[in-house]
Amino acid sequence: QVQLVESGGGLVQAGGALRLSCAASGRTFSSYAMGWFRQAPGKEREFVAHISWNGVNIDYADSVKGRFTISRDNTKNTVYLQMNNLGPEDTAVYYCAAAAATSTWTYDYHYWGQGTQVTVSS
Repeated sequence: QVQLVESGGGLVQAGGALRLSCAASGRTFSSYAMGWFRQAPGKEREFVAHISWNGVNIDYADSVKGRFTISRDNTKNTVYLQMNNLGPEDTAVYYCAAAAATSTWTYDYHYWGQGTQVTVSS
């Protein structure tokens, strides 16, 4: 069982940056692949980034490549999402999730956080 708690969301102007954190409870965090997803109003939840248990396998959605960076610190049971050059299109609730292996599909992730709101003003 893994419990996930996101933090770091907020309101930022276009071109700004935010760093999201996702703190996990449980001793098995380091065995899970972690993903970040987001859901804008009226839209389906979409993949943003994922990272393997050891940080070697990383991938991003095309819409965030070059702007977002996912990382993890297994000693702190935490995964991060550094978001730079934000635009209004990045406005959404951001969720972290844990899976047995890296995936871009929501149904592969077994544990989810409650989400953190990111709002980017133009």
